[in-house]
Order: sequence, then C-alpha cells, then structure tokens
Amino acid sequence: MSILEILTIPDKRLKCKSSEVKIFDNNLKMIIEDMFDTLYDSGNGIGLAAPQVGIKKRIVVIDLKENNKSSPVVFINPRILKKSPEKSSNEEGCLSIPGYYADVERAKEVEVEWLDLKGKKNKKIYSGLFSICIQHEIDHLDGILFIDYLSSLKKKRAIEKVKKLKKKKNEETT
Repeated sequence: MSILEILTIPDKRLKCKSSEVKIFDNNLKMIIEDMFDTLYDSGNGIGLAAPQVGIKKRIVVIDLKENNKSSPVVFINPRILKKSPEKSSNEEGCLSIPGYYADVERAKEVEVEWLDLKGKKNKKIYSGLFSICIQHEIDHLDGILFIDYLSSLKKKRAIEKVKKLKKKKNEETT
C-alpha cells in the first residue's frame, strides 16, 4: 500500500476526462487501496477521484467518517442518472486545491449508478453531504473542478493561492 501524490491546480492532468474501468483484477484493488491510504493520509479529505492522483480511470473513493465511524465506499464507472431540481449551496474544498473553499450550488439529491469491485452494478439515491461529495468527485472524472463553477476572478484567486502555498512549501524544504 502506498500514499500517492495528489495533483494540485494548475496541473493539466486534472482537466482530462477519465476512461472507464474494464478489468476488475488485483491491480484495480491495489489502486483503490492506495487511493484510500492517500485519502486518509490527507487528514481532511472525504473523497478522492483517481485523476487527482494521476490515474485516468473512472474510480472514486469516499469515506464521510460519520460519527467518527469509517464507512468507505468505492464507485467504479459512476454516473449520475438523475438530479433533483432542488438545489443547495454549500462550501466545498478540494485536496487538489488546498486551502481554498467556496460556495458551490449543486443538486440536493442525485441518483447514481456504479459498479463495485466485482463489477456488480449498483444504484442508489444520495442526499446531503454524500450527494455533494459524489457530484464533486464525478466532476473530477470529467475534468471539472469545483472552481470551474465560480466566477473567473474567484477561480484566478484560487489558482494564485495554491501557487503561493506551493512556493512557500518549496522554500521551507530547501
């Protein structure tokens, strides 16, 4: 098991569309284990999409850790079948945009279809924090970041903030 490097903006790989998973083998299991290790190592993440760690596959891992209890969920080739017309605006952050948070409007409820580790099809309706998280992570699979929903000024601020953080981090390590 490994901790993978989380890509941060403005890395162009974050804007690529991911391809579907077709082979359900030990390699896939290892990728998912590494993704969970990386998510937990982040300290504050609740979801991680494969493109965030440089893997162009449609894989998402989520663990909301509700009531301090871990409940990891894996989504392979997830897609949103339906979105409720009701929207809500919530503050979002992203491991690929460290230190930046902004309000994003999303559907209150979504119906999602995905495959599990064995390739078995699943379908479920999500609401609340899980709904927000799964929409955010599926966006990553399509090369969309939460800052893409913001004004160009706010998006520019986010990029500048991350660049400053990177520069400061590099100066501290040299």
